[in-house]
Amino acid sequence: MASKLKTDECLPPELIPYPAPAKLNLFLHVVGRRADGYHLLQSVFRFIDQSDRVWLGVRDDGKIVRLVDLPGVPEDQDLTVRAARLLQARTGCKLGADIRLEKRLPLGGGLGGGSSDAATVLLALNRLWRVDLPRAALQELALELGADVPVFVFGESAFAEGVGEKLTPIGLPPAWYVVLTPPVEVATRAVFASPELTRNTPPIKISDFLAGAGRNDLQPVVVSNYPEVARHLDWLDCLASQNGRQARMTGSGACVFLSLDDETQARAIIEKLPQDMRGFAACGLDRHPLFDFAS
Repeated sequence: MASKLKTDECLPPELIPYPAPAKLNLFLHVVGRRADGYHLLQSVFRFIDQSDRVWLGVRDDGKIVRLVDLPGVPEDQDLTVRAARLLQARTGCKLGADIRLEKRLPLGGGLGGGSSDAATVLLALNRLWRVDLPRAALQELALELGADVPVFVFGESAFAEGVGEKLTPIGLPPAWYVVLTPPVEVATRAVFASPELTRNTPPIKISDFLAGAGRNDLQPVVVSNYPEVARHLDWLDCLASQNGRQARMTGSGACVFLSLDDETQARAIIEKLPQDMRGFAACGLDRHPLFDFAS
């Protein structure tokens, strides 16, 4: 994980921090597979108030500059850089950007950190560069960066279908979440390539989900291959069962979560965490903090 930005580090005054919130998959079904190999999914995405931060500044020389390297991530593969270059190329904008990523979300955790970072760049530069693309156009650009990026541009709790790009707004009740972060990085491609993965779950409707239907089809594969994920899930599930609930993995893992009614319940569980486990309490968000940056 990249190091956090220290308060005593000097930054050019024109750099502005923008939030890149995490997401949870409240359920995740694999309902089929396209001819090109991409899996067809159904899921509900919800944002939470835990986030990375992307620091951005406008340049007048047209250059996209990553100010700090990310270990193991070449600049040309960095989604924040790619997002800025893509928006610049498609709009013909002559301005550039300085980019610095403050990484708070775990890599390979299923919280959508990299996708959220990219979406925040699209949304923020859409305003900073004054290119003012409509939300639908930004979502099309986002899909070129990855299947999870469009939902962060969409900006609301969403029922997702297709490869994750077909999004329908969904109203969700207020909730707090306990999220545990096992110290492993799950290889998403390996999970989807596993012969043990269920790929034929019958599609459900929004009303089915609201009535309690849904699971994570990727969870059994990850649990069988990553003992630390299994251990964290078992610990959280023991507490969940006391409240008539069930813990679940988000995305392709490794993070697992439990939905609760209020902050007090969530923080009480965090206080019980064993010393060798890490996690946090987070509030569910109905909208992305930068929702108003596109229309």
